[in-house]
Amino acid sequence: MSEPIISVRNLRVSFEMATGEIEVLKGVDFDIGKASTIALVGESGSGKSVTAQAIMGILPSTARITSGEITFRDPRSGSITEISALSQDDPTLRKIRGGKISIIFQEPMVALSPLHTIGDQISEALFLHQETSRSEGLSRTEAMLDLVGFPNPSQALRTYPFELSGGLRQRAMIAMALVCRPALLIADEPTTALDVTVQAQILNLIRDLQHDLKMALLLITHDLGVVANMAEELVVMYHGKVVESGSAKDLFENPRHPYLSALFKAVPRFGMDKDDRLVPVRPIDQKLGAHFQRKPAIKSQSSTLLTVNGLSKRFTIRSEGLLTKAPSTSIQAVDDVSFEIAQGECLGLVGESGCGKTTLSKMLMRALSPDSGRIQYRGPDGPIDILSLEGSDLMAMRKKMQLIFQDPFSSLSPRMTVFDIVREPFVIHNEGDLEAQRDLVQELMQLVGLDPRFLNRYPHSFSGGQRQRISIARALALQPELLICDEPVSALDVSIQAQVLNLLKDLKNELGLTYLFISHNLAVIDYIADRIAVMHRGRIVEIAPRSELFSNPTHPYTQSLLHAVPHPDIARPLDFNAISALGGNDPDRWPAVFRFEAGESAKWIDLGNQHHVRAHAT
Repeated sequence: MSEPIISVRNLRVSFEMATGEIEVLKGVDFDIGKASTIALVGESGSGKSVTAQAIMGILPSTARITSGEITFRDPRSGSITEISALSQDDPTLRKIRGGKISIIFQEPMVALSPLHTIGDQISEALFLHQETSRSEGLSRTEAMLDLVGFPNPSQALRTYPFELSGGLRQRAMIAMALVCRPALLIADEPTTALDVTVQAQILNLIRDLQHDLKMALLLITHDLGVVANMAEELVVMYHGKVVESGSAKDLFENPRHPYLSALFKAVPRFGMDKDDRLVPVRPIDQKLGAHFQRKPAIKSQSSTLLTVNGLSKRFTIRSEGLLTKAPSTSIQAVDDVSFEIAQGECLGLVGESGCGKTTLSKMLMRALSPDSGRIQYRGPDGPIDILSLEGSDLMAMRKKMQLIFQDPFSSLSPRMTVFDIVREPFVIHNEGDLEAQRDLVQELMQLVGLDPRFLNRYPHSFSGGQRQRISIARALALQPELLICDEPVSALDVSIQAQVLNLLKDLKNELGLTYLFISHNLAVIDYIADRIAVMHRGRIVEIAPRSELFSNPTHPYTQSLLHAVPHPDIARPLDFNAISALGGNDPDRWPAVFRFEAGESAKWIDLGNQHHVRAHAT
């Protein structure tokens, strides 16, 4: 490596807490070479983001650098700056921050101001760091928006963040970070919240811009598939320490530290046998109590539990405001969706954000009313029409169907103890007295591998994975037959993800549960699902058994999704050209046999082996 532009030596950072000082970085060492790509890998809490904040000089007020050095060598001027010795408001550091070193944050909706246009937010960096007129600044901003792939850069200047998709918001963040053409770009989980096809676009964009601008990249992620496709070198962090570092090729082929080996074993991979299990870094110990007895395994999935026929939902968007009136527009969120779920089956539902997955789940739970269609649930005396239920009948039905939400941070009330959260379904449905409820809650905690002694704690004292297990315990409280899992592991690290996926698998077998498992992560779906339905713009376009879908994807959208999945394997890089050639989510680029006009009813082609695809008959 030539002389590095960033050298981190023996970096130690401590946080001042009410209970005393806690050291979160414990002697971190690594270099970033000119135009190189370094990946920081590790679980949440390992110190990755704190390291990035220290380099940027944006540590929170409770944190301080206790020792060590962060040296920046400007590849253009040759100047050397000791960043760790500067205060956050030092003019020298302010000149470097944003101008020479930029960062892309994980969540663009939080990082972008909702009150300012995209153009104003991006050009602000230019005005702060460079002598430029407003007209020139806006012109350069428009050129950068064009460079990062905005379809209409001049219009985007006047657009607010809430008007953009997740992918375009992330592109706006990239444009903001690159408008001053920095020497180093820090990308902190830049694709965590993105669908696989959008993720592939963003990764390809970052790679191309890095080459064009000759800049270095510090990539912070726990996604080993992304690392395999982007990084030249790997720095593995665990509990604030660097436990292993080296070339990405060497570490992927021959990981030496047990922690890195454990991370690889925790990642779901395509083609795993049905009985294969992920190996979490820290396994959980669950216990089946007296009230939640093991049910006999369902040997055949011949009995249909849930039937959905022709379900549709359209949303109207009103454009009028206080001073202006404009015609309303409508969006077809769910369009003529039909499927069945057998008892004991896990049906995976995949598709990009905005395709209608969550809207569909809300209609199944009667949180939304469909415009048309039927939902039938198998009852003891025949099919139950869920859409016709009211009052006590609807309450009784909801005991049979429960929902696990995507975000374990926002789905739990911060004002309630864990005991009150898990107990709440018993209170709502008036089941048992306080003593009986306490016994059940304790059993539920053991069922999901949590210590009942923590019941009096509040959600903020638990990790993300522990919070999701609390959510699962709450969903299981009424002993439902069907669980709708809406992206239940998307916000979790790979090791915690492995814990929750194994737990869900075990609970399905032990309690005889049936799942509708919603995700945009195809590797996760491959691990847990029996059959898979692929959804695009409100329609299911392909449905097949797991092995059949992955071995013989037929619809161009399904093919695009599979091509866009980054594998945690150096030998299997993403083919960005192939992803683009397949047409992705643009129906106009699909072969004519797969195109349908709006409102046209579904036509299904039976390919055999329970494999169906939505297409014109040929």
